[in-house]
This record gives sequence, structure tokens and C-alpha cells, in this order.
Amino acid sequence: MTAPPDLLSRALGDPGDPPLRLLPRPAEQLLHRVQAPPRLAAHLRAVHDVAHRLVAWVADRYPHLDVDREAVLFGAATHDIGKTVYIAELSGPGALHEEAGRQLLLDHGFAPHLARFAGTHASWTAPDATLEDLLVSTADKVWKNKRVPDLEDLVISRLAESTGRARWEEYLALDELLGAIGEGADQRLAFQASFPVHA
Repeated sequence: MTAPPDLLSRALGDPGDPPLRLLPRPAEQLLHRVQAPPRLAAHLRAVHDVAHRLVAWVADRYPHLDVDREAVLFGAATHDIGKTVYIAELSGPGALHEEAGRQLLLDHGFAPHLARFAGTHASWTAPDATLEDLLVSTADKVWKNKRVPDLEDLVISRLAESTGRARWEEYLALDELLGAIGEGADQRLAFQASFPVHA
């Protein structure tokens, strides 16, 4: 008889209802190496799954737009990795995990362009924020059906600039997508809550 999987492995591998995509292998391996809290792993899966929907939508609607899909997905899968250092920020407010996460990723050999999302996911107003940064930030909000007009406005501006279409057209398209994603928030929240902060 085999031993039951540990809670972290379950958070990373259980399908969820509806099913959530698995994290990119390097992110999953890192979470095991740093013995991430199971709830953090579940949260990262939920945000990553939403990011996957966002980048698929961008690729379909804006095929000419050069978006680093893999960077967005990796960023969503690791954006809160610093909460392995500042565990209290898993259940309460705080921003210490942002720089800690960026540094943790760098210390584990990840390139700066990938590590940056741990530091930028909550600072979308920075002048050097890229569309990739904004997509990770959006995924980190809308996974629980939280809408942030200032953030969405920045995404809409980038999309309108790239297409030459009117901002209202881009607003309507993005609003429809985020509304549809938001409908699954209760199931994603339940999946996350089903795993403890401490193993």
C-alpha cells in the first residue's frame, strides 16, 4: 500500500472542480524545493489557470501582438512565491513577499525577466510595466472576481494602442472576458480554501 500524497503534492496535482491546469514544471519543482504551503500552491494554480485564459484570449483576438506567453504563465505560477518566506501574508495583508519572491527566484537560477513578476504583480502603475506584467496582475485579481478599474484601464490602453480600435471596443471585449472568468471564482476560492496554510 502506498502512502497518501502530501498536501503540497495534492494542491499541485488534484484536478479541482472545474479542473485547473497544472503549473509549468519548473514552477512546480520550485514549490517542492522550498516546501511551499499547500494553500499557496493552490492559489498559484488558480491564478495560473486564469492567466492561461487571458493569454489565449490575447493570442486569438490580437494575433499580431507580441506577448511573451510563457513569461506570463510562469509569472502567474510564481508571483506569490515570496509568501513561502512571509507566510503570514498568505492570510493577511503585506507586501514584504514581493521583493522576497523576486530574490528567491533569482537565487534559484531563474532569469530576471521571469523573476520580476514576483515584484511587479502588485505595482502595475510603474512606468516600465509591460503588458505581460499587467496580464499577471489582472489574473491575480480576477481569479476571485475582483475587478480593478485602474488596472483594467491600463490593459485596455495597451490593447487599443496595438490595434488602433476605439477604447470602448477594447473595454467591451475585455469586460466580457473578465466577467466570464469571474463566474468561476467561487469554485477557485473553494479549491484554495480546501488546503491549509501549514502542511
